[in-house]
Amino acid sequence: MSDTTRRGFLGAAATAAGLAAIPTAARADIGAVNKPDPLLDGEDLPTFRFALEESEGKVIGGNSAREATVKQLPISKGLAGVSMRLEPGGMRELHWHATAAEWAYVIEGRCRTTVIAPGGDSETNDFEPGDIWYFPRGHGHSIQALGDKLCHFVLVFDNGYFSEFGTFSVTDWIGHTPKSLLVKNLGLPEAVFAKFPKEEVYFARGKVPPEEPASLHQGKLRTSPDTHKFRMIAQEPNSTHKGGREWRVGQNRFPISKTITGVILELEPGGLRELHWHPNADEWQYIIRGKVDVTMFGSHGRHRIETLTKGDVGYIPTGYGHSVENKGEETARLLIAFNNGHYEAIDLSVWLASNPDYLLRDNFETTDAVVKELPKQRVFIASKDGPGGRGEPNPPR
Repeated sequence: MSDTTRRGFLGAAATAAGLAAIPTAARADIGAVNKPDPLLDGEDLPTFRFALEESEGKVIGGNSAREATVKQLPISKGLAGVSMRLEPGGMRELHWHATAAEWAYVIEGRCRTTVIAPGGDSETNDFEPGDIWYFPRGHGHSIQALGDKLCHFVLVFDNGYFSEFGTFSVTDWIGHTPKSLLVKNLGLPEAVFAKFPKEEVYFARGKVPPEEPASLHQGKLRTSPDTHKFRMIAQEPNSTHKGGREWRVGQNRFPISKTITGVILELEPGGLRELHWHPNADEWQYIIRGKVDVTMFGSHGRHRIETLTKGDVGYIPTGYGHSVENKGEETARLLIAFNNGHYEAIDLSVWLASNPDYLLRDNFETTDAVVKELPKQRVFIASKDGPGGRGEPNPPR
């Protein structure tokens, strides 16, 4: 055996032994990371914008749902989203999602949700603008509009391949189950089930529900240990600057939200969420109000700018450099979701400030005078006049 062959054999053996010592789940994580980046194919970055509110979607009466998945926006493999509107008395029927957890933000109107966990714990909550909810994967739930006004909310799912139009709905299930099984299971005559819907209802419509939640059919409630509701905008912003502000809620503040962190970002005209990247999550954006330019950098000299306006969706894959700048004349408001309950970001200002001056000078082939003027702490949100403001001086821990 030659030395080259021997070294190759020993190296392979060592690698196999090393992998064998790593737990199976950890080896799966290594395999997920160590694979080609599909975005490296081609000379240009793909589009990361989708006009969600201009899409066809599903419309039944005054109820509607429009979605953005990998089918509509191929880059969005880690997160999917839905813009849903319910008319007074409208209800997204009892259903569950087999392959994704659901996070939601209420934009206008009011609604009520019910949710049940595998152990039988359940919860009923009422929501108004600025509130969020989170339903773990597979937990049965419903959503119903309250009051006499339309309710609009945005749903985010931690799986870009998930389609809201492929959920498991109770009418679809019962409508395709043999009547003999239903009689044995629910104890009603077969003739009763003959009058039930034969196909999925999806959006049910009825009377506007009472302002106070009614008692449950079983007469009692086994409350969930972790609430599914959080009053996001009712809290003080976690960061405030001259150029804008940010509300952020992850698992640390909303324990049940294990797979999604939610952000509301407001930028004043000319305001900039500085150049940064997220090491641990993809970023899904929905423009609630305003007009912004989103940049994305993907190595190899590739750089793309998309202009997003009200109702558009943007998407940034894990690790890709990006920024958001308000290009309009009104305060812009963005809903942003990350597919990780723990928020991480590395901002350009912090990165540069964490290096010695000589290294920055030589890296950029500039002068000591220029380096001296670089920010010494986190910019995070810059105003139209540049860095400055009150907020977190350093990245959150």
